[in-house]
Amino acid sequence: MDTIITNLTSPVVMAFVMGIMVKAIKSDLEFPQVLYKSISIYLLVAIGLKGGVELSKTPFSEFILPASATIFMGIITPIIAFVIIRYLGKVDLDNSAGVAAHYGSVSMVTFLASISYLQTEGLEPEGFMPTLLALLEIPGIIVALMIPLLQKSSNSSFGKAMHEVVTGGSIVLLLGGLIIGFIAGPVKFQSIEPFFVNGFQGALFLFLLELGMVTARRFRDLKKVGFFIVAFGILVPILHGFLAILIGFWSGLSLAGTVVFATMVSSASYIAAPAAVRIALPKASPTIYLTASLGITFPFNITIGIPLYYAISLWIGG
Repeated sequence: MDTIITNLTSPVVMAFVMGIMVKAIKSDLEFPQVLYKSISIYLLVAIGLKGGVELSKTPFSEFILPASATIFMGIITPIIAFVIIRYLGKVDLDNSAGVAAHYGSVSMVTFLASISYLQTEGLEPEGFMPTLLALLEIPGIIVALMIPLLQKSSNSSFGKAMHEVVTGGSIVLLLGGLIIGFIAGPVKFQSIEPFFVNGFQGALFLFLLELGMVTARRFRDLKKVGFFIVAFGILVPILHGFLAILIGFWSGLSLAGTVVFATMVSSASYIAAPAAVRIALPKASPTIYLTASLGITFPFNITIGIPLYYAISLWIGG
């Protein structure tokens, strides 16, 4: 209970709740689109740079097992999500694959929130975690989209979807920052460190405020998606998170690294996956996959999921 209270009272989580309340009271507050995009670019570049710098100091032998574990989870989680929603939820093929793509990929903001939460607990995960974030974003989308596309033999739409994912802004900025940070190293990074490190939490605060307002707009769709999708959006992340904790400790990650890894794996994409699904599976309903990922799983993970994965990690790993 203490860990949940700590998470709920952190500034970034309260910013998210504030965003929901803004829409609940029907305020006219709106973020300028250019500001929202600028903050997104800043966060992606900052996390990439910091991850690249830390990776430059990390021996390859310490990174190879976590990287392999990440790719494995990126393959297995969309399959788990697809089987559950398709055969237990009796959802049609396109919508099942669309949802699976979101739950096989990752949420950058949930990742950032987990790091912020651990810092309040006095813990720091491994520096190469942003690299794992980048590795996790693509495989799950590819696996999920392959299921219906192989049946329909639609190679052209599959190719367009994969191009959209690989060349998407979030991937380019994250990987670009990683490469620059890796080449620059800790010494050369010092010249830009104040801007990208000291302002990070403030930018995350504003980003979550806006995302809270976006999430609130999705709550109205809960009646349309039904009880099964609501349960799916909570229970599947817990299942993925538990599996990730076991795999994380097996791969040699620290307690903090395992918590972040579990948070990454249990999160659902609402940036890269929607772009790919929109192209490859035009018949899939945004009401289902966006409400599940953004309206249910995201607020669950931000408020309860992260401290839950931390508690389970403490119980399993000590």
